Amino acid sequence: MTDNKTTKILVVEDDPDLSLLIKLELETEGYDVYLAHDGMQALIETRQKSPDLMVLDRSLPKMNGIEVCRRLRQSENFPILMLTSFDRVEERVEGLDAGASDYLTKPFHIEELLARIRALLRATQSKQETKLHFADVEVDLLKREAHRGERQLNLSAKEFDLLVYFLKHPNQVLSKSQIIERVWEWDYSGEDNIVEVYMHNLRKKLQYNKSESQLLQTIRGAGYILREG
Repeated sequence: MTDNKTTKILVVEDDPDLSLLIKLELETEGYDVYLAHDGMQALIETRQKSPDLMVLDRSLPKMNGIEVCRRLRQSENFPILMLTSFDRVEERVEGLDAGASDYLTKPFHIEELLARIRALLRATQSKQETKLHFADVEVDLLKREAHRGERQLNLSAKEFDLLVYFLKHPNQVLSKSQIIERVWEWDYSGEDNIVEVYMHNLRKKLQYNKSESQLLQTIRGAGYILREG
């Protein structure tokens, strides 16, 4: 997340005028911005877009921001900036306890919102892991090396990126379009079977023999998942 152009922000706000204002300001700063207008849509958009940061209103229809935050924290760790019309300490504590990274009270100056977002992204970047683990698989992001147990995996550059994407989203079904967008960044040849080919090769390298469990599994009609068992 060193380049705003690659940073995705999901704005969850039921006020259409405010959400559009925030979207336009963030896009001016170079971020990729997506909108959701209720709590349920926020969860759906998170799954589809895999944002790097969320601006989340506390008061939302269908599911309030506190419950959205709690649900997201079961599987997601991206920063969440919560917006609220309440200025009581108890309200702030409840939001932070639910998993919000920061709090901003309405009405606010857009410059402060942008500054809070920059600070959250900087903090996230400074805390980025250099190693990822799942089961007996370990990836060193700095050395760009991958191991399963004591065995080093001989991966191509794109196979490595594909494995990293799954390691960052374990136990989640990832669709073909999500994989193409995040791993190939839409810059691919257009061959329909490119994901299948890479998944086949990566599986073979992850499961060298029958004593090793198959961690990358196909969910028919939905995509792929990294999980045990």
